[in-house]
Amino acid sequence: MRRRNVKIIATLGPASSSAEMIRTLFATGADVFRLNMSHLDADGLREVHGTIRNVEKELGHPIGILADLQGPKLRVGAFANDSVELKSGKTFRIDLDDTPGDETRVCVPHPEIFAAIEEGSQLLLDDGRIRLRVTEADKRHAVTEVIIGGKLSNRKGVNLPDTLLPLTALTDKDRRDAELALDLGVDWLALSFIQRPEDVAEARKIARGRAAIMAKIEKPLALTHLQEIADIADGMMVARGDLGVELPIEQVPGWQKQITRLCRRNGKPVVVATQMLESMITSPMPTRAEVSDVATAVFDGADAVMLSAESAAGDFPAEAVEMMNRIGAQVESDPTYPSIMYARETEPEATGADAISAAAHSVADTLNAAAIVCWTNSGSTGLRAARERPQLPIVVLTPIVETARRLALVWGVHCVLTDDAKDLDDMVDRACNIAFKQGFAQPGQRIVVIAGVPLGTPGATNMLRVAYVGSSPAAAPN
Repeated sequence: MRRRNVKIIATLGPASSSAEMIRTLFATGADVFRLNMSHLDADGLREVHGTIRNVEKELGHPIGILADLQGPKLRVGAFANDSVELKSGKTFRIDLDDTPGDETRVCVPHPEIFAAIEEGSQLLLDDGRIRLRVTEADKRHAVTEVIIGGKLSNRKGVNLPDTLLPLTALTDKDRRDAELALDLGVDWLALSFIQRPEDVAEARKIARGRAAIMAKIEKPLALTHLQEIADIADGMMVARGDLGVELPIEQVPGWQKQITRLCRRNGKPVVVATQMLESMITSPMPTRAEVSDVATAVFDGADAVMLSAESAAGDFPAEAVEMMNRIGAQVESDPTYPSIMYARETEPEATGADAISAAAHSVADTLNAAAIVCWTNSGSTGLRAARERPQLPIVVLTPIVETARRLALVWGVHCVLTDDAKDLDDMVDRACNIAFKQGFAQPGQRIVVIAGVPLGTPGATNMLRVAYVGSSPAAAPN
């Protein structure tokens, strides 16, 4: 049981893929595990997925799994001497000729780049360390001016911040990885380098409801379609790594806040990611600036904060998770936290589900209730309750393990697997029993129960009940 609302996503890798370490990371605070498909083959995916599910069975608590697809990685080719030094102001040619490169040219084996760039287009190489501007281009080559030079070595990445590339966010590898991940039963698919809502729609067709879709925002062109992407995706990730390469880096914090607020307004989970505790890759303690960075995301109401290399390949994966857990708990106990959280309180949408969720929050505050308890099959009732960001526990009861796993990264939600209720009386009685058994309510306290009636109707949250936890609650049914 977590004593914080923000969730923690930990990336698994060489430092953290054993059953023992996964068990430790969960115990220290990880709620969801990210599998980076850029570094996993089919056998590796099967193995680590099976390990997580075995740990989940052993611990008896739902664990979310997020499979992060690689997306279209664009890279330069190889150099005759492995690297070159590009001088600012000099001319540099890129083309489709696979002959090893030198100081004057290199192969960029991506015809789609040459189909899209034009005079004035920018190319960023090696995470933005080198900047080129196109002065001449056709379908097989481009001549560029080196604006910012530096050392360039084999197969470094290429970013095109102001060019709409004629490719989708799903490569052939991504499709294979997605199908395998979906067959195994992952809970979230994260899409890399999306540019438009159509990229998300394509992934939804592949998923066919088997997993929720997380849109990673890391391309400037995606920023021009944020609302449309939010409408079609199940959640969004502020992927600050590539976003900070393709945007002026000083713009990233502002976009992080805009995306967080957009998702809160739309009731969609939002994850803040990349370099949150970067120094903990090699140090047992983070910098003060990193602690403030994580705290800012928590104060803004992000659903989850994510560790990447810190937990996947760092020397202190458990310490990094524990530090995030401590930061989250401390921020949420800070006296300024409620006022900051509610400074951007969102009005409920004109739906019955939002009206009931907003009412549950108001009633719970007025009555000083111990918890809001939501019955849900699809997870929508839990999502709407979390959108309100109440300052009391949200206990989600569901008979469907897949729903509990997907909600593992949603702000404030504590999921409990239980049989479906037989009728309204059973629904209320069991909500009281489980709230007591899980330690969220004591005898004599009140809870607020919300659900959809008829029972099991997806998205039909239309009932609110106030109930007392009895003086001798019965053992909660399974």
